[in-house]
Amino acid sequence: MADFDVEAVLKKLNNSEKVDLLAGIDFWHTKPLPEHGIPSIRLTDGPNGVRGTKFFDGVKAACFPCGTALGATFNTALLEEAGKKMGEEAKLKGAHCILGPTINMQRAPLGGRGFESIGEDPVLAGLGSAALCNGIQSTGVQATPKHFVCNDQEHRRNAVQSILTDRALREIYAMPFQLTVRDSTPGAFMTAYNGVNGTYCSESPDLLEKLLRGEWGWDGMVMSDWYGTYSTTEAANAGLDLEMPGPTRFRGEALKFNVSTDKVKQHVLDERARCVLKFVKECMKLGIPENAPETTGNTPETAELLRRIGGESLVLLKNDNNVLPLKKDKKTVVIGPNAKIATYHGGGSAALAAYYAVTPFDGISQKLASPPVYTEGSYSHKLLPLLGNVVKSPSGEPGMLMRAYREPPSEAVRECVDSRVVTKTELNLVDYYEIKEPLWYADFEGSFVAEEDCTYEVGVIVCGAAKLFVNGELVVDNATAQRQGDAFFGAATVEEKGKVELKKGATYHFKVEFTSAPASKLQGNNVVFGGGALRVGGCKVIDDEEEMAKAAALARDADQVIICSGLNADWETEGHDREHMDLPGYLDALIAAVGKANPNTVVVNQSGTPVTMPWVDDVAAVVQAWYGGNETGNAIADVLFGDVSPSGKLSLSFPRRLQDNPAYLNYRAEFARTLYGEDVYIGYRFYEAVGREVLFPFGHGLSYTTFAFSDLAVSEGDDGDGDGDGKLRVDVTVTNTGAVQGSEVVQVYVAPKQKSRVNRPVKELKGFAKVSLAPGESKKATVEIVAKYAASYWDEDRGQWCVEAGEYEVIASDSSVVSDKAVRGSFSVAETYWWSGL
Repeated sequence: MADFDVEAVLKKLNNSEKVDLLAGIDFWHTKPLPEHGIPSIRLTDGPNGVRGTKFFDGVKAACFPCGTALGATFNTALLEEAGKKMGEEAKLKGAHCILGPTINMQRAPLGGRGFESIGEDPVLAGLGSAALCNGIQSTGVQATPKHFVCNDQEHRRNAVQSILTDRALREIYAMPFQLTVRDSTPGAFMTAYNGVNGTYCSESPDLLEKLLRGEWGWDGMVMSDWYGTYSTTEAANAGLDLEMPGPTRFRGEALKFNVSTDKVKQHVLDERARCVLKFVKECMKLGIPENAPETTGNTPETAELLRRIGGESLVLLKNDNNVLPLKKDKKTVVIGPNAKIATYHGGGSAALAAYYAVTPFDGISQKLASPPVYTEGSYSHKLLPLLGNVVKSPSGEPGMLMRAYREPPSEAVRECVDSRVVTKTELNLVDYYEIKEPLWYADFEGSFVAEEDCTYEVGVIVCGAAKLFVNGELVVDNATAQRQGDAFFGAATVEEKGKVELKKGATYHFKVEFTSAPASKLQGNNVVFGGGALRVGGCKVIDDEEEMAKAAALARDADQVIICSGLNADWETEGHDREHMDLPGYLDALIAAVGKANPNTVVVNQSGTPVTMPWVDDVAAVVQAWYGGNETGNAIADVLFGDVSPSGKLSLSFPRRLQDNPAYLNYRAEFARTLYGEDVYIGYRFYEAVGREVLFPFGHGLSYTTFAFSDLAVSEGDDGDGDGDGKLRVDVTVTNTGAVQGSEVVQVYVAPKQKSRVNRPVKELKGFAKVSLAPGESKKATVEIVAKYAASYWDEDRGQWCVEAGEYEVIASDSSVVSDKAVRGSFSVAETYWWSGL
């Protein structure tokens, strides 16, 4: 693919062509100008794996552990390796740009996309983001940190204004993006849906021109989040280069006219087009042709990396009496709804079809000398488990046979336009293009043989219309009358349910008659979903008390018990926030009952954000396993049985109760605004400032060995790059004082020792390093911090960073809660000074 001269091409383009560059042509592609040698560029989700161009029935991909899991590794070298693999995966999908990483802050535990982001601390998120971006862009693929800025909740995300002080904006919410720009060169930024202090992010000159491009000196392309452009003139003047997705809603003829009337000046249009052209030119270096076919890269090397990241991300929260690691030759019982389903990603942009996904049950089974006993114990689903997991198509393949038609079922003669087997019966049909007309129809068919007499419940969610039949009988009608739900980004119905009685040995045939989005009776904006959406689920109805008693009885007779519990993509997903922090259904009661029945009970919790644990004193050990990607089950089993010594640290605080978190009184939108009343006191900053105990603190994580810190030394010097920025170097000797190989994270916090002109957190994370040690081995861990970042706060009077004169304590700890293990030092600032930029 030939190169081009940006300025030469810009001079040749007329205004109509310049405007054409500034919006996508579909969900994933920019507009080509072939007569000028400008190709179409492909963008792709996302935060934990490269989906490619298809929501529906896409090419399978490598799914990485979720954002909070990546943060929990506290290992920037590993994240850079992960980023490189993401870049390689993007090339396989013919994509030039990855829409990630996500680096918004978790103000509260309930954020629907909290799992996507790296953590609650801006330094952890920023250094992690820079590492991912450096890895991605080492392959030539462009990275897109998102969502700039304060997209910290899903409630009314397209309408809400985040109201906060300049100080909170700079010190907490913009800081991860600032560090990303400082330490890497991302090719693009994505704006947030929300506004900040009264102005939408996609049309905020203060954020895009003054801060991002002006103060930080960043020189890339700014794109909107999907349907996150809200104006023609304001967005163009503010610095938004690319409206996504296409076709355009706000550019096109409207922008051309506004340029002709000088509402948007000619030089502004030229600058917007220049940014897009520079981005396209950079992407062309990859040599990926337009509309390249999508392929896969399911290799042993990819599997090894995903398993290694998963293993490093797991956090051992509790391990009484060293019940972990478990024994491979003992009688083992596995209990819980997350055991036989691989809960490997959250919902929304993070969802993708993985090459494969190892369940915890399968990972555990491979470690044991004899097979474990299993019972589900309790359900945890919000929506009924996908029917595609248990039915087979008429040809005997797993899943349901889909046949698409232009004519409705009432027509006697219909021509099948498309036929395929879908294994996942959660279908986002926004990019289903086999039928061009908006209104079309499809039948989905599958069957199974009942294993027992039971009542079976089925459910249907639809954007469009759908009816579900079992053996020819209508069981769910989600067509005649419909109720608004929050699935599929709020475009679909609630889950309408029905029940059928099953007899052991009988065959049951399930058929869904589906009509595309125009058939929807909802008032929402379903045009976003093109072809529409469909979700079909089902499971047997259980008696929770009976199942709990059965699980406890099995646990009593076991040597060791593993409970696989937690949340899933129903609960943690783009589009809506959780309503509470509790585990769903009877899970809490189940865990308490089993823990009391067997003292050697281990809970493996899968969630992307905190959950309450009222049973924590009833169980011997707790492992936080996040959403672990393809290798979920293997990574969990590696840690449970000691093949990997856990080294993850919590990337966000786990409060005891929802009411304890700093944003409790200020979460959700009221009158289209959310007040960030906790100011800079997010996460551990708040809990420490008010002396509030948490369940497990930020940075906490145990190991199968023990470590000692000693010989802390703080030295100051020039970083040698000629910009005058000094570096603080913190050296700490770490010794493995235990009996097995392990890795420890040295977390460096800085605490002002004198009273400041403003209220400041007690201490703040400024850097970290991870070291791997054999038993008895000692190594020096080194953490380098840009000196002016170590002591700064944002001075709202001057609109600059202020470094106050005085002494600052340096604390090297293994958690945000400082123990006797921590070692301390200090540095001094002789004279107060202010600074701007990076």
